[in-house]
Amino acid sequence: MTDDFDSFYRDTSRRLVRYAYGLTGDPAEAQDLVQEAYARAWQRWRRLSGYEDPEAWLRLVVNRLSADRWRRLGVRRSRAAADPPPAPAAPPSEDTVLLVRAMRTLPPAHRRALTLYYLLDRSVGEIAAETGASSGTVKSWLARGRAGLAATLGDLKPEAPARKGAGHAR
Repeated sequence: MTDDFDSFYRDTSRRLVRYAYGLTGDPAEAQDLVQEAYARAWQRWRRLSGYEDPEAWLRLVVNRLSADRWRRLGVRRSRAAADPPPAPAAPPSEDTVLLVRAMRTLPPAHRRALTLYYLLDRSVGEIAAETGASSGTVKSWLARGRAGLAATLGDLKPEAPARKGAGHAR
């Protein structure tokens, strides 16, 4: 049983952290959500291992946990006070910062659909099944999410410098 869970963890943990990061935009929060989801999965592993897609169960748990951050705030504060500070991480690239900022402007349904589609390579049908929405709704979320990102990222781009000689009509 332990070996099965260890293998499941190795095969799914990176994808789940990417999913949580896509939902929260915060790497530390994403890691906390994933850790909690795996702890819950371990407690239910006998039953969960028989599911057709146990990773979908984990994503559901992460999604619910991310929506309920305030409840966990007190626990996280006390845990942080007891542990030494983590080692500093390399800063994210400018593109990552811009993308995360743009993702935060989107409604949660659009953000979730984009995260499942692009970070976890889920099909529209798989996203529809996981979210309980129709395929048309998922396609709409993806289109609107992409349009929202394009608009936000377009607003964040620095203006291109004027070309020499441009604008001097004679």
